[in-house]
Amino acid sequence: MVEIPKRSKRISLSQRIAAIMIFLSFLMITAFTTVQVRNQIHTITSYNAYRARLSTAIMKDHLEKALSQTLKRKYIPPTLRETLYSLRDEKIIDNGWVINKKKNKIAATDETSLKANFTLPEKYMTETILNKDVIDKLFYTFTDKDHNTMDVYIPLLSQNDKLRFLAKTSFSLGNMQEALRQVYIPVSIMVLAVIGINFLLGAALSKSIINPIKILNRATKEISGGKLELRVDIQTGDEIQELGETFNGMTQALVKMKARAESANPLTKLPGNVAIREDVERRIKDGQKFVIVHSDLDNFKAYNDKYGLGAGDQAIQLTADTFKEAIAKAGNPDDFLGHEGGDDFVVITTPQKVQELTSYFIKRFDEETPKLYNDEDRKTGYIIAKNRQGVICKFGLMSISLAGVTNEHRVLGSYAEITNIMPEVKEKAKAIQGSSYVLDHRKE
Repeated sequence: MVEIPKRSKRISLSQRIAAIMIFLSFLMITAFTTVQVRNQIHTITSYNAYRARLSTAIMKDHLEKALSQTLKRKYIPPTLRETLYSLRDEKIIDNGWVINKKKNKIAATDETSLKANFTLPEKYMTETILNKDVIDKLFYTFTDKDHNTMDVYIPLLSQNDKLRFLAKTSFSLGNMQEALRQVYIPVSIMVLAVIGINFLLGAALSKSIINPIKILNRATKEISGGKLELRVDIQTGDEIQELGETFNGMTQALVKMKARAESANPLTKLPGNVAIREDVERRIKDGQKFVIVHSDLDNFKAYNDKYGLGAGDQAIQLTADTFKEAIAKAGNPDDFLGHEGGDDFVVITTPQKVQELTSYFIKRFDEETPKLYNDEDRKTGYIIAKNRQGVICKFGLMSISLAGVTNEHRVLGSYAEITNIMPEVKEKAKAIQGSSYVLDHRKE
């Protein structure tokens, strides 16, 4: 028994629109709330920053006085420790420590701080300050935004302004919980109101665009089934109508693409006669100056008869690849390459590039085609095969004749007119021994 897969449940477009609008509203309100909270925190922070500066000045003064009154080095750590205890007990600071120039803690407000390892910010700040040649500030600060605290580093200098010790203390800058409590209730009410309003707005908006989108969805499914002539008629006067018009343009392009694909050469995958004619007609319509070059392989039939159809296909593919290389190396980005069938190719380029492009192509073609022959034929420079009348003859190695027709010096009104001129130019090119390029220079 074959189990039919269950169709996954989909969320409707109207639900998505409503959800998006609610989400966007929530983001905006969150931003508003953030501003309000920041204002509250700013007030708290300003006060705490002032308190921190005052406490820092007092701490620096007490520590420097303690150092100036301590004559013996061995008494410095206990003196500093007592000073920190006193500052802590008087509620001037909550915590702190003092290190020497070797980064060893010699005093702290408690044993835990004394034994604790440096945090990454402490390592960075202590190394930065201790490595300074000149102490240019009374104290240095580091703000920890994650914990909303400020670390203050106080250089303790000798009489000749050399750094002796470095003290550190921390202050809380703001009370986030208190700030949130002050703005929570009014912001919550506003959030609910805005969500409700936007939900109704989203429902109305989704209703106005759902039907046109359903029309486009049905049309897309029918076109994917092969109904390329289908067109939609959406009259909303806005971007949705523009989307419908773009959709109709897309279906027209698909019809052209299908025709081009059907006419494309199965061997080289290059555009065929339909695409060649369209490109020429487009350039004529746009008033562009161009050269259309037709190619014809010389002695191809003899090569095909001797080496087989597979080898003949290789020769045709080599010709296509060489044309691609020539366009890439010596042509324009928008040059056109088509394959009419058999050994007939078409290149459309500009008059300024045609000579360089054809010269490059002939050079590379003449370098590569001998590799298609066996050693014996390549050395002799010819092969033995029957001509079209069945007579055994000598045929030289393959060459190529390129015939160009341009509208640079005269008006060409259609692709049909070009095809009428081309045989005569081809005949002149094929009359030249070896690979050649002939351009029709006639002005009438």
